Amino acid sequence: MIQQADILREFKLFFGGTGGIDSWLRADTSQDVFERLGALDKIPLSRVQLTQLLVLSHEAGPSDGFFEYYWLSTPPDHPYDVTTIPGYEPNWIGLPTIKSLQHLKWGLYRLYVDALLYFGSIRSAYRALREHSLDRLTAFFRWKRFDTQLIRARGPALDLAPIAKDNRYLISEMACKSYGATADNASELKKVLLAAFKEHKQAGGGKVKIGDLLDGTHVRDFFADQKDQLLFSADELLTEDVETTEQLDAKYARIADSFTKAREAALKNTRYYLSMVGDLDVYVATSMRDRADFRGMADSCDRIFSDPLLKGMHLRYFDPTLSAAECHEDKGLLECLMVKCAKVLVFCAGKKDSYGKDAEAAMALSQGKPVIFLCDEERRSRFYKEVHPLSRLIDFSTGVAVGAIVTSELSDVAKLLYRIFENKMEYELEQAKPGYLHLKEKLTQSVIRLQTNDALLRETFWNYYHNRRITQLDGQIGT
Repeated sequence: MIQQADILREFKLFFGGTGGIDSWLRADTSQDVFERLGALDKIPLSRVQLTQLLVLSHEAGPSDGFFEYYWLSTPPDHPYDVTTIPGYEPNWIGLPTIKSLQHLKWGLYRLYVDALLYFGSIRSAYRALREHSLDRLTAFFRWKRFDTQLIRARGPALDLAPIAKDNRYLISEMACKSYGATADNASELKKVLLAAFKEHKQAGGGKVKIGDLLDGTHVRDFFADQKDQLLFSADELLTEDVETTEQLDAKYARIADSFTKAREAALKNTRYYLSMVGDLDVYVATSMRDRADFRGMADSCDRIFSDPLLKGMHLRYFDPTLSAAECHEDKGLLECLMVKCAKVLVFCAGKKDSYGKDAEAAMALSQGKPVIFLCDEERRSRFYKEVHPLSRLIDFSTGVAVGAIVTSELSDVAKLLYRIFENKMEYELEQAKPGYLHLKEKLTQSVIRLQTNDALLRETFWNYYHNRRITQLDGQIGT
């Protein structure tokens, strides 16, 4: 006979303290419950007896369908592989009863993972699911899956217009401001270069590097607030020497032609992105400050989406180094639409992030989408996991707390995308402190869901969150 203290220790992970099923096994639970569970390894537990034990503990019992779904089967249409849940034993499947304490724990573990993923609290999930039939539960969780077969069967999208990686910085808004939409002779960059060269000639002339012209007194005196933009836009020319206006014209014309071609290709790609927006899989967000950032981001996208794990999926992904818009307002609308429509967001942290990219990540998390943060060093990884506010947000449609998946390894991004779209994510439960539950993504150990142990916060949150939604719904029905 297994003793009460041993049972409490064995099930300590599952105590959330909400007064629901996660408070089932506690020190003051009926002795009848502990006596029956203590004999479980010798006498299997039926659904009827489990119901009795729950009722004796002031909790309602489950339906036959719920009992079968969580303890007697491994549903093939679940949003993740339930056989990866700790403690799983194949010989439990197909039995009419719960065979052991480990068997009981496995089913509870599954319930807790599902509860934190989709309901935000263990009590809410159990109350929502416990009365349903096997067919209803199967249909509900099938709806939570990605349709992997459909994704693989659709084939590749139209090819995007190529842009050389060394020229992708030319599609940026800063370059567009410097060269102008048509990159004609009236462009801002050319006017500044000609004026700076004229000043250089008046000071004695001679061979001069274009970078020195843009770092000279003319720019400092009249274009100080645009200096970084001009240097960025002329990056390819900065180390080149000129002695005459004709040489300057020729060198400028060469880079202006590259700008025009890159921009035309990027605008075409934007039209192609819009044509596939209803089928978009991944939105890649980042903040690119210099030419090296554009090269690095292009390389990262290539490495992620050419990974053999993803090859057969033909994922539709938005590469920020290949797209431009006619103006920054249009670019904002475009990117908001992409975030809204994409199934997953990948945030590539740069040397200095921007409000716009933070906002995109926040939008995706607030829609309950998987968000993967790629940080270039362990320090930033710890920062995003433990400090950054975007690592914990709320799915506005459900109230479920949502956390980002954070990694410092580029190869992890492809693995995570594969697991997401193949419905093969793996999770671990953790009780960070008494009654405080974390759900972690197994590969990166990122906390992606949680249940607080603050009773006042928890009860107030759920009472008022759902009350507000009901009020809004009543208003919609009334109209």
